[in-house]
Amino acid sequence: MKKRFESFFLFLGHNKRMVSMLLVVCLMPHWLLYADVSDKYRKLAKQAAAVYGASAEKRILAWRKLVDDSQSLSIVDQLTQVNNFFNQMEFVDDMTLWGKEDYWATPIEFLGMQAGDCEDFTIAKYFTLRELGVPDEKLRLVYVKALKLNQHHMVLAYYHKPTSVPVLLDNLDKELKPASKRNDLLPIYSFNAENLWLSKEKGRGVLVGGSSRLSLWTDLNSRFNTMTN
Repeated sequence: MKKRFESFFLFLGHNKRMVSMLLVVCLMPHWLLYADVSDKYRKLAKQAAAVYGASAEKRILAWRKLVDDSQSLSIVDQLTQVNNFFNQMEFVDDMTLWGKEDYWATPIEFLGMQAGDCEDFTIAKYFTLRELGVPDEKLRLVYVKALKLNQHHMVLAYYHKPTSVPVLLDNLDKELKPASKRNDLLPIYSFNAENLWLSKEKGRGVLVGGSSRLSLWTDLNSRFNTMTN
């Protein structure tokens, strides 16, 4: 234990600039850390605090700061930042959290609870990337079977070009990887704001209609629009 402390203080001695930055962040007033957050989301954060506890407000404000700070980043960095941010949340099944077999939480609810299942991770990443200006046609929420776990799962796919192999954002394998490197996942169907596809063995799938056919998706969007408008 003594050696650990000695190593820690030695690290501090050689990293004075980092320590100074950490002190500035720790001592900086709460309002100044999130100065760029809009009044709408400040209000939402306070409302969340009343429902989920004081720490929920900080998580939601941190989310909004992520959106503000990521506007000018490259798409690779945006995907990485968003994936890493939400993957800090805890995985908990819907029955434990919401008392329902299947419930798709809004990003506000997900951050408020600091937990959710695979759909909630994916949905939060999708809405955040859309806010960052990523076109809807480049994103799909993909329902898959996780073969190693032998259970259903959901990931977010980003297509750089319509014919390109998508990059997957996932809470199981937290590293960004092309779908071709994820042989542990078997696609079933995918969707975005407009369309719904059934997956094929190869390619992007067969268009079978609008995503409004998914009642959970319609309900989620209705609740999220009510919260944020």
